[in-house]
Amino acid sequence: MICKKCLLSKMSEEAFQNVREYIQLIPKEKKTEETLYRKRLEACEQCDCLINGMCSKCGCFAEVRAAYKHNRCPHENRLW
Repeated sequence: MICKKCLLSKMSEEAFQNVREYIQLIPKEKKTEETLYRKRLEACEQCDCLINGMCSKCGCFAEVRAAYKHNRCPHENRLW
């Protein structure tokens, strides 16, 4: 099933388990602050490029891309 504007964490616990574990392993100095992380994900949820938890602009899982503080939104309008 294709889920537009769905993050993995909202699709199923099983789908998000590995991604969550990966995000938890990101060193603190490279990780986005929690408030900013949530804002980034809110922007992704509004974007038509989010499909099944992945950004169709770059192919990344949105939750992983947003978790790294140095990353930027790959959309031409830079949503975050």
